[in-house]
This record gives sequence, C-alpha cells and structure tokens, in this order.
Amino acid sequence: MEAVVKSEAGYDNMSIQEVPVPEVTGDRVLLKVAYTGICGTDIHTFKGQYANAVTPLVLGHEFSGKVVAVGPDATKVKPGDRVTSETTFNTCGKCVYCKAGEYNLCENREGIGTKANGSMANYVLTRDESCHILPDNVSYKMAAMSEPLASCVHAMYQKTPFTLHDTLLIMGPGPMGLLSLQIAKEIGAFTIVTGITKDQERLDIAKELGADIIVNTQTEDLAKVIMDATDGVGVTKVYDCSGAVPAVNAALPLIRKGGTFQQVGLFAKPMNELDERSIIQHEISYVGSRSQNPYDWPIALHLESKGAINQEKMVTKVFDLEHWRDAFEAMMAGQELKVLIASNPDDPDLAN
Repeated sequence: MEAVVKSEAGYDNMSIQEVPVPEVTGDRVLLKVAYTGICGTDIHTFKGQYANAVTPLVLGHEFSGKVVAVGPDATKVKPGDRVTSETTFNTCGKCVYCKAGEYNLCENREGIGTKANGSMANYVLTRDESCHILPDNVSYKMAAMSEPLASCVHAMYQKTPFTLHDTLLIMGPGPMGLLSLQIAKEIGAFTIVTGITKDQERLDIAKELGADIIVNTQTEDLAKVIMDATDGVGVTKVYDCSGAVPAVNAALPLIRKGGTFQQVGLFAKPMNELDERSIIQHEISYVGSRSQNPYDWPIALHLESKGAINQEKMVTKVFDLEHWRDAFEAMMAGQELKVLIASNPDDPDLAN
C-alpha cells in the first residue's frame, strides 16, 4: 500500500512510499482509510519539532474509514462497519490511569501517528476498543474531525465544564478554537473569540458560526471589549486554543475573580513566564488538558450527529494521498482552516 512516511528525524525527510499492509492479529482492526485530517502535531513532526515521534513512521491520527478485517479477539466492530478511532494504540493496562480508562495519562501510552503507524495511507491498524461506529448521518469527512473535537470535548466537558450562563473567551480561531466555539454555542453560552490580523478570515468564520463577539487583538482593545461586555466583571471562563504566551497573559487579568483558565493549546516551550499575580490574587483556577480519552468520543459523535458541527465551514480543502505535500504546504502557509487527505479517492464508498 501507499503511505506518507517520515523516514528519519529532522526537517521534512518525508515521502510517499510503498509499505506492507498491516497484519491483523489479536484485538487489532484494519481500516481502509477514508480521510485523515492534518493536525498541528503533524506539522511539528514534519518540521522535526515533535520529540515524541519515532521514525520511520506513517503520520496521521485524525481519521475515518471502513473496517475490512478484524483480529480473533475483536468483539466491538466487524468488517463493513463505518468507524472513526481513538488515537490510543497501546497502553500499559496496569497503571491507575489505564484502570480508570484515562489512557491519555498513561506514561507508557503509544499513539497512532506518533509512535505507531498512522492513517496517511491506504490502510491503518487500530485496536478494537478504540473504534467508534459512526451514526448513519455522520459522513467520513465529518468523522475525520472526531479526534480534535473529542479533545475539545475533553477540555469543555471533563476538565472545565461550562453552562449557558457562562461568558466564555476562546483564544485562537484555528480548528480547535472554532470547534470549541461550536460546542459553546450548542447550548447558547455567550462567547467571545479572539485572533490577530492574519486570522481575520477565520474570525469572520467564527462570527458565521455564532460567536457573539470577535476581536482582532492587534487592532482592538481586548480589555475594553471584555469589560464592556461583562459589566466590568470579566469572563467566567477562558479556553486558550492559541498556545501563545502573550495571549494567555493578556487574558488572565480579564477573568472574573474565582474564574477558570483552561489551557487547550500547546506552548512552543515547556517553561514560560505567566501572569501569576492574576492567578493568585484573583483566585483563578488554571487547568491543563491533554488530548482525549474514551469518555469524550461518544459526546463528540453525538455533537456531529445532531448537526452541532458545521462540516462545510470547517473543511476547506481536500487533497488525495498522492498530493500529501501540497496539503502540508497549504496548512503551513495558513491558507486553509482544516485540510483532509483522501487515502482512497477512487473508492466511491469512502467519498462522503
């Protein structure tokens, strides 16, 4: 089969190669891949900035497809099922986190597309437990966004739950920010979305998706906008999807005392200077969120099935597997919002 392989560490070192179709054993499940979304982690791996990726490696961890074979120990899915899959491929199965189903916190976890071969290929191997059967009205394209959506669900349902009475600030109008926005608007929470000048088209999309206020922080006074909108009190919750330290520090003083700051986006560096005075003096809860776990996926699929997520606004470009490099370049140039790679474009059963 054909697969997009990063052959060794460093910048690029990626090509499309012929590799064997994975062998199906135990509880493993083989999918014929429909679509794979390009994630920020994939871009960091391309650039040689993601230390957790092992090589050689087939990239891709946001995907959907059809089951074509199952191992003898698989009980959840069968050939012909339309599915998406969690990214967990192996865990220790023994730690306190594994026993609680919190696989994202297992120290020995191996993820698809980072330590196990991923979905930028004709076929991908996953595990039976990780598969989720798609509702009939959820397309393969929509299902390929289930992993980032589940990560947003993890932040907004498990880590920092919100209600329709909250006033939310979502920073960064990328895929994670706009998915978070749609989760918030599904129940009607008042939501402010911020970005910078180069994000204007994405901010406009945020407005179309229901954002109550959009703010270009390079041309507008964010503090004034927020205080005017909240009667001088501040927002109750912040979800940072930017991973930008200046954005975080600009937002911390604008949270209502006793409010919560949820860190969703990843910082470029492990150590950063943050406005600790605001955190302490305003009794702000600063919360981390790492990826997703099995509890998030049914909620993500439910949101997709009920029409809470706008596929047409989110997916702005699709490339076939042969043109994977064009897809990566489009993402790195900031030309598109969500780019998908079609692994088997000639199969009409996997087109939608």
